[in-house]
Amino acid sequence: MDDRLLFCPGGAGGLLLAAAGLPAFFKRKRAFTRGPGDAPAARCRAWLALARGGVLCAALAGAVGAGIAQAEPSHAYALWGQPKYPAGFAHFDYANPAAPKGGELRLVSNLRSSTFDKYNPFTLRGSAPAYLQAMLFESLLTGALDETSTGYGLLAESVDVAADRLSATFRIRAQARFHNGKPVLAEDVRHSFETLISAQAAPGYATLLEKVARAEVLDARTVRFHFKSPDRELPLVVGGLPIFSRDWGLGANGQRKPFDQIITDTPIGSGPYRIGPVVFGRDITYVRDPDYWGRELAVNAGAHNFERITIRIYKDATARLEALKAGEFDLMQFHSAGDWARRVKGRRFDSGELVKAEFEHRNPTGFQSYFLNLRRPHLQDVRVRRALALAMDYEWMNRRLFYGSYRRVRGLFGNTQCAAEGLPSAAELALLEPWRGQIPPQAFGPMPEPPRTDHGEHGLRENLRQARELLAQAGWTLQGGTLRNAQGQPLVLEVMDSNEAGIRTVAPWQRNLQKIGIELRFRVVDFALMLQRMDAFDYDITSLNIQGTHNPGQEYAQLFGSAAAEQNGSANYSGLKSPAVDALIARMVQAGTQADYQAACRALERVVTAENVMVPAWYASNFRVVYNAQRLAFQAPMPPYVQVMENWAMAYWWRRR
Repeated sequence: MDDRLLFCPGGAGGLLLAAAGLPAFFKRKRAFTRGPGDAPAARCRAWLALARGGVLCAALAGAVGAGIAQAEPSHAYALWGQPKYPAGFAHFDYANPAAPKGGELRLVSNLRSSTFDKYNPFTLRGSAPAYLQAMLFESLLTGALDETSTGYGLLAESVDVAADRLSATFRIRAQARFHNGKPVLAEDVRHSFETLISAQAAPGYATLLEKVARAEVLDARTVRFHFKSPDRELPLVVGGLPIFSRDWGLGANGQRKPFDQIITDTPIGSGPYRIGPVVFGRDITYVRDPDYWGRELAVNAGAHNFERITIRIYKDATARLEALKAGEFDLMQFHSAGDWARRVKGRRFDSGELVKAEFEHRNPTGFQSYFLNLRRPHLQDVRVRRALALAMDYEWMNRRLFYGSYRRVRGLFGNTQCAAEGLPSAAELALLEPWRGQIPPQAFGPMPEPPRTDHGEHGLRENLRQARELLAQAGWTLQGGTLRNAQGQPLVLEVMDSNEAGIRTVAPWQRNLQKIGIELRFRVVDFALMLQRMDAFDYDITSLNIQGTHNPGQEYAQLFGSAAAEQNGSANYSGLKSPAVDALIARMVQAGTQADYQAACRALERVVTAENVMVPAWYASNFRVVYNAQRLAFQAPMPPYVQVMENWAMAYWWRRR
């Protein structure tokens, strides 16, 4: 999958969950970007693909309990209540239909610091170019940046959800065309679906779509998805799938390559851009398709304004910043509080050519964290995992390293209706009680909070004392300054990262762990190698920024489900295997009312948090951006649910006249 480790800003907001795998674009959720302010070089694995225009990186609508069943075709489908925009709307409120077309947007990839080696973003091996999926491929439905869980017709002119919620029927627009000029047909939709759930595609799709029974072609332009059980989220799930032509990978002999062998074949999508000039492996330019079929659609009004969008890769952060100051590209997001405070200045800033701006958003916090790999023997005891968390002095780091810019991640669903608070409600307890004795007792008490060091004069010292007690209970004894188990093995762990800057936040944690006899190493590996090791779960600890979502759903089976723990290439980075978690995810997806849905979400958050499979990091509530005010213009304010700053700019900004 491509761009699975993008650099994201504090939590979901930067979930550049870009293009790697799953089309989660109707929920506000996050993927890979560099974590906030030297955040644990946080990477958000892109197991959720960006929505077109970079908008909706987020799970695919999981709030099963609140949608309204449709008995007739509609222009849109909403999980919660009614769509904001009625049939026949002219444009999204945040779009400028009068925006001029033309010019070039020059970007540096904040998604990765490594090269690309393929054009297929849907397979497991290798890395595709940054933003390729959002530029070239479309889906039946698309989302809006000022809503959290509604899909509007894009390739589809209508969606019809059966009253029993066992199927969803999509009517494809007659004018929809692929880049090769052929019409988008129901057979292409079925082909895309069947390909993505096959063993030749990234495995996350099969998990996400496991409740979809089949895709049925009713006529040339009508496709119906059948579901295994009633489910309100599935119309958005299938509506968000990327659609590609059956001709992609077709040889001169009429034979189609196996999908995982389609590597450098030019993709045949239907999106507003095509691949232009390329320095393969390094730089890529996307060129607007002059024959783009969808330019007159209401969902595209005011969008896709640049003639060319060029993406360059800088492996060195200092070189990237100096290139910005030299005027080599037009926009750059900052994920380092130190750089933002100290280094964003110079002649072009003084003249007003470069503008330093902060854009506030209303995204979920996400859960940027250091993920602990429970597949490793030393990390299987929850007491050891709690001890590791107790040794992190976030309050010191926020003061000394982050200039007070961040807030601590406290759970899975911060800043959403799904966040658990205080003691469990009666409805939550009803879901938790069957698992008493099989889950940590902390799940039944007040919502677990990350350890703090500002609760007294000797906060860190007290935390380290508690950590020593937990480690002793787990069978670790201090021998000559080193913790050893009964077999005499030392407690040595390694943090894997693809960016050497990550040591800035790991080093204070290292020092504290050393005080209690734990050796924490920091290993920098090439981005491509990191992807391989992630797919094989070959690491002790790694920093990830999982973007949040307002409507969690089936995608959490990929993050924390037992089946995914055994599946190479899945998103279960912690390796958590818990029947209780599996059951709560199922209850969340199957909920029949909003109240039942919220109870299941909150119970799930309590259990996962109590398992201590992650050491919580931090998040920011804004995007820190420098842009060239002489070359770029945009309509203010920024839509509230922008997940990926660069994608908003690519889709809705324009060249200044």
